[in-house]
Amino acid sequence: MVRAEFSVATNTLTLRLEGRFVGEYAENVRSLVARCKVPSKLVIDLTAMTCLDITGEEVLTWLGGIGGKFVAGNCASSDICERLRLPLISRRIDPLHLRVNAHTRAS
Repeated sequence: MVRAEFSVATNTLTLRLEGRFVGEYAENVRSLVARCKVPSKLVIDLTAMTCLDITGEEVLTWLGGIGGKFVAGNCASSDICERLRLPLISRRIDPLHLRVNAHTRAS
Protein backbone atom coordinates (compact mmCIF):
# COMPACT_ATOMS: atom_id res chain seq x y z
CA MET A 1 0.00 0.00 0.00
CA VAL A 2 1.12 3.55 -0.68
CA ARG A 3 0.15 6.79 0.96
CA ALA A 4 0.28 9.86 -1.26
CA GLU A 5 0.06 13.12 0.66
CA PHE A 6 -0.48 16.28 -1.37
CA SER A 7 0.10 19.80 -0.09
CA VAL A 8 0.04 23.14 -1.90
CA ALA A 9 1.94 26.26 -0.87
CA THR A 10 3.11 29.28 -2.85
CA ASN A 11 2.43 27.80 -6.29
CA THR A 12 4.19 24.53 -5.35
CA LEU A 13 2.51 21.13 -5.24
CA THR A 14 4.37 18.76 -2.94
CA LEU A 15 3.70 15.03 -3.19
CA ARG A 16 5.04 12.95 -0.31
CA LEU A 17 5.09 9.20 -0.99
CA GLU A 18 5.07 6.67 1.85
CA GLY A 19 5.19 2.90 1.59
CA ARG A 20 5.14 0.58 -1.41
CA PHE A 21 5.11 2.52 -4.69
CA VAL A 22 4.26 -0.47 -6.86
CA GLY A 23 1.83 -1.63 -9.55
CA GLU A 24 -1.72 -0.35 -9.24
CA TYR A 25 -0.80 1.95 -6.34
CA ALA A 26 1.73 3.79 -8.51
CA GLU A 27 -0.75 3.98 -11.40
CA ASN A 28 -3.36 5.48 -9.07
CA VAL A 29 -0.92 8.23 -8.10
CA ARG A 30 -0.21 8.91 -11.77
CA SER A 31 -3.99 9.23 -12.40
CA LEU A 32 -4.39 11.63 -9.47
CA VAL A 33 -1.58 13.89 -10.66
CA ALA A 34 -2.76 13.75 -14.29
CA ARG A 35 -6.22 14.97 -13.24
CA CYS A 36 -4.80 17.84 -11.14
CA LYS A 37 -3.93 21.26 -12.39
CA VAL A 38 -0.25 21.03 -11.49
CA PRO A 39 1.24 24.35 -10.35
CA SER A 40 4.45 25.62 -11.91
CA LYS A 41 6.51 23.73 -9.33
CA LEU A 42 6.04 20.03 -8.50
CA VAL A 43 8.11 18.48 -5.69
CA ILE A 44 8.07 14.74 -4.96
CA ASP A 45 9.47 13.58 -1.61
CA LEU A 46 10.64 9.95 -1.78
CA THR A 47 12.09 9.80 1.73
CA ALA A 48 9.37 7.54 3.22
CA MET A 49 8.99 5.28 0.18
CA THR A 50 9.89 1.70 1.12
CA CYS A 51 9.51 -0.34 -2.08
CA LEU A 52 9.53 0.26 -5.83
CA ASP A 53 8.83 -1.93 -8.87
CA ILE A 54 9.03 -1.32 -12.63
CA THR A 55 5.62 0.40 -12.67
CA GLY A 56 6.71 2.69 -9.83
CA GLU A 57 9.90 3.49 -11.73
CA GLU A 58 7.87 4.36 -14.84
CA VAL A 59 5.59 6.67 -12.84
CA LEU A 60 8.55 8.41 -11.16
CA THR A 61 10.14 8.90 -14.58
CA TRP A 62 6.83 10.32 -15.85
CA LEU A 63 6.65 12.70 -12.86
CA GLY A 64 10.17 13.90 -13.69
CA GLY A 65 9.13 14.30 -17.32
CA ILE A 66 6.27 16.66 -16.43
CA GLY A 67 8.65 18.89 -14.47
CA GLY A 68 8.79 17.20 -11.07
CA LYS A 69 11.84 17.68 -8.85
CA PHE A 70 12.68 15.11 -6.19
CA VAL A 71 13.69 15.09 -2.53
CA ALA A 72 15.81 12.11 -1.47
CA GLY A 73 16.14 11.93 2.31
CA ASN A 74 18.00 8.65 2.62
CA CYS A 75 20.45 6.46 0.74
CA ALA A 76 17.76 4.29 -0.89
CA SER A 77 15.79 7.23 -2.33
CA SER A 78 19.01 8.95 -3.40
CA ASP A 79 20.05 5.78 -5.24
CA ILE A 80 16.66 5.59 -6.99
CA CYS A 81 16.98 9.20 -8.17
CA GLU A 82 20.50 8.61 -9.47
CA ARG A 83 19.60 5.34 -11.21
CA LEU A 84 16.50 6.80 -12.90
CA ARG A 85 18.24 10.15 -13.56
CA LEU A 86 15.55 12.09 -11.71
CA PRO A 87 16.23 15.77 -11.00
CA LEU A 88 17.07 16.28 -7.32
CA ILE A 89 16.39 19.46 -5.39
CA SER A 90 17.49 18.06 -2.04
CA ARG A 91 19.40 15.18 -0.53
CA ARG A 92 18.02 15.83 2.90
CA ILE A 93 19.44 13.29 5.34
CA ASP A 94 17.81 13.11 8.76
CA PRO A 95 20.56 13.84 11.35
CA LEU A 96 18.75 11.82 14.03
CA HIS A 97 18.76 8.78 11.74
CA LEU A 98 22.52 9.16 11.28
CA ARG A 99 23.10 9.43 15.04
CA VAL A 100 21.06 6.29 15.71
CA ASN A 101 22.96 4.36 13.04
CA ALA A 102 26.32 5.64 14.31
CA HIS A 103 25.40 4.63 17.86
CA THR A 104 24.23 1.19 16.70
CA ARG A 105 27.47 0.59 14.79
CA ALA A 106 29.56 1.60 17.79
CA SER A 107 27.82 -0.93 20.10
